[in-house]
Amino acid sequence: MKTYLAGASLLAIVWCQPVLAQDQPATETPTMLDEIVIADGLTSVELRKSGRAVTVITGKEIEKNQVRYVADALRFVPGFAVSQTGPYGGLTQVRVRGAEGNQVLVVIDGVEVNDNGQGEFDFGSLLADDIDRIEILRGPQSTFWGANAMSGVINITTKKGERNSTKSTARTEVGTDGTVMGALSTRGGGENFDYSLAGVLRRSEGFNISDIGKEDDGDRNGTLNGKFTVDLSPDTVVDGTLRYVNRRSDLDPQHYDTAMTYDADDYMKSREFFGSIGLTNTAHDGALTQKARFSGNDIHRFNHSEDFGDSWNDGNRYNATYQASYRYDALENQVNQVTAGYEWQRETFSPSHLAETFSRIAHSLIGEYRGEFFDQFYLNAGARQDWNDAFSDAATWTVSAAWQIPEAETRLHASIGTAVTNPTFYEQFGYIPGTFRGNPNLKPEESLGWDVGVEKSFFDGGLVVDVTYFNQNLENEIATVYNPDFTSTPVNRNGESRRQGVEVSATVDFFNGFTMGGAYTYTDASEQTVAGGPRLAEVRRPRHTGSLNAAYLFHDDRARVFAEAVFNGKMEDAVFATFVPPRVTLGGYTVVNVGGSFKVNETMEIFGRIDNLFDRDYQEVYGFNTPGLTAFAGMKATF
Repeated sequence: MKTYLAGASLLAIVWCQPVLAQDQPATETPTMLDEIVIADGLTSVELRKSGRAVTVITGKEIEKNQVRYVADALRFVPGFAVSQTGPYGGLTQVRVRGAEGNQVLVVIDGVEVNDNGQGEFDFGSLLADDIDRIEILRGPQSTFWGANAMSGVINITTKKGERNSTKSTARTEVGTDGTVMGALSTRGGGENFDYSLAGVLRRSEGFNISDIGKEDDGDRNGTLNGKFTVDLSPDTVVDGTLRYVNRRSDLDPQHYDTAMTYDADDYMKSREFFGSIGLTNTAHDGALTQKARFSGNDIHRFNHSEDFGDSWNDGNRYNATYQASYRYDALENQVNQVTAGYEWQRETFSPSHLAETFSRIAHSLIGEYRGEFFDQFYLNAGARQDWNDAFSDAATWTVSAAWQIPEAETRLHASIGTAVTNPTFYEQFGYIPGTFRGNPNLKPEESLGWDVGVEKSFFDGGLVVDVTYFNQNLENEIATVYNPDFTSTPVNRNGESRRQGVEVSATVDFFNGFTMGGAYTYTDASEQTVAGGPRLAEVRRPRHTGSLNAAYLFHDDRARVFAEAVFNGKMEDAVFATFVPPRVTLGGYTVVNVGGSFKVNETMEIFGRIDNLFDRDYQEVYGFNTPGLTAFAGMKATF
């Protein structure tokens, strides 16, 4: 499949190159930017009206900076910490504001993609191709998004077709570590419909993630994505999405005595299906909007270990939702909108070591209110009740507000709310003979969090700075304890974890063709085993993180160069080994990447980049090497 898709991409580029070979002069026409609209609740709202801590990454930014994995784009987001076990495609965890990896919800085209068994999403599987935008909400979001949205939501939308047109692209790329990538897409539509279909295949022979031996650890990832929208009438729209991911990643085990990795023919394979179908109807001149959606996933994972043999698991998640919103704007200087919704969810999980298939069902009622007053005050509030058949029920609430100070280019924003994270299937029902025993009596983890910030614009928006303080706790934390018989069991702790910090971001865009951006986060995250006991720093949560990026556009906007740096301060990591302390400190590091692109004509573009320019040696997870200096080059055709 790698040869066919990469070859097809190259042939498509060569074929379409002479079609529009003649250069067309660039025009200096001003561009009017559309106001950014985000989904920060059951309903969407303009970004300036949201009181929540929000970051939006556009597909154009991802493409211009040649980002190949979403995890690398998230390294530039305030409040985020990324931990990657070795090569691209290796297990990659994302922690938000000091929380755990399974406490952030990941959604792609309206479908929850967190793993059914472990509860968190492995970002090693998520290629950045075909993405239109990434909306990131930080802070407790369970009221509108459900469990697992304790520290935030990463809401990804893929590209859609443009009506009454057709557009296709082909891209190919090669690089060090035996890396080959090919991507094809076609999008378009007619008077009352649009469609999009895209495929990408990336394969890398990788490098040795272990200091012992010479075996390279590679990765293969093939992803297909499709979506459509059809207007059944002027007031009724149906849409659908389908996503398929097939991947294989090489693994190396860790030694019991030293926790260092060593060469082995271990590997992981997965097959993932995600899909949804939705219906939207508007009535009463747009005042009443009703939405219904059904979504589902099917995930199969297979692990091969030379030491422990083969294991696998299968999981499914099905969601059905309905909501109705009514917007009332007849009153002077104010707009009011109320929304009520219902959600049904069924999850199943089948591990290879047991003959039983586990399942659980949840029903939820959700309410939301939005208010706009005097075109400067904006309020959002919500409440949710979850009824769970496999553990205790949960109730959550949230309130956010924003004030756009007139004629001051200043926006104040704040939010507060509660959130829950449900026990995972492994924590409830997992069983490994002589090693691990699940606990079906676990309760959901609970949290209360709030943030407050100010966004200030200077020089007519040429410089925008945002500073936000956040504070959040965690109760009923689920952790694994070790029993006298050398087995382990998950329990709810009665101590309290605390997370607080400051997020700073800035963008600069008032020079001719020159843009800059930067972010810094201070995070203080600690855990407590028992109430009143000592506090320990949470592992893999650096106290200081930051990023800086700059780009320059020139030669009639046909040429672009960029440079970016990611800083990760020192942090602690947990180690389970005989001759190594249970906690070690991983040193801080700074990684610099550079790249550029040149638009040959209206059809053809060439590009290249160098990652880890100074070949920095560092670790994000104890015992796992990270990529050294790597270089990539490719070409893209649009026709």
